[in-house]
Amino acid sequence: MTTVQTHTGTPTQADAPTGTDTHTDTDRDAELKALAEQAGRDLEDASALEILQWAVKTFGKQFCVTSSMEDAVVAHLASRANPGVDVVFLDTGYHFPETIGTRDAVEAVMDVNVITLTPRQSVAEQDAEYGPKLHDRDPDLCCALRKVAPLEQGLTKYRAWATGLRRDESPTRADTPVVGWDEKRRKVKISPIARWTQDDVDAYVSEHGVLTNPLLMDGYPSVGCAPCTRRVLEGEDARAGRWSGSAKTECGLHG
Repeated sequence: MTTVQTHTGTPTQADAPTGTDTHTDTDRDAELKALAEQAGRDLEDASALEILQWAVKTFGKQFCVTSSMEDAVVAHLASRANPGVDVVFLDTGYHFPETIGTRDAVEAVMDVNVITLTPRQSVAEQDAEYGPKLHDRDPDLCCALRKVAPLEQGLTKYRAWATGLRRDESPTRADTPVVGWDEKRRKVKISPIARWTQDDVDAYVSEHGVLTNPLLMDGYPSVGCAPCTRRVLEGEDARAGRWSGSAKTECGLHG
């Protein structure tokens, strides 16, 4: 497993994407955006594996999968399309032990290359600068520091990334395209199981023996950082346990 500590500020030459000419980069982005939008239309009815096979064929080593280690469904699918595929995991320093255990198990049993990204600061260093429990006082800033910034740095060398977003998870994800354009990061964003339901996920897990986070069986249908995640009550939305009691619904990685 590779662990990468990310940093903030201007990327170094090693971090920077290929091509430094502004006009060239702009043209490249326009082409990638058009490609993504067309693929989103063409692949809307394709299977998740077909979508990932298209991504691998199109982007090769410049394609990766991101995983929160809630389950390893997309990582497993991607390993079928491209054995040894990079699977990027954000270690925020606040994860449940079960989540870290799931990451370690995925690395041990699946044909993937797990890359763990860590924030610039440890939790203790962040507490010293911003005060303890920033997640309670300013969860948006905490997510920005421990999730959004590390991911943006970690995705620098890729042109496309895959997520496990599904339309049925929450109203904010109802319009998720199977292939779209990530305007914030200027990359193609692929959500191969966007059209799946929870039943589809469960069936795939059962058929292929895919690893899942033990917390999914303990009242946590959506698993995030421990301080900001609670069990979900019967009848609640699957993501109701995330940032419960606040208006926050997303960490900033997907919007």
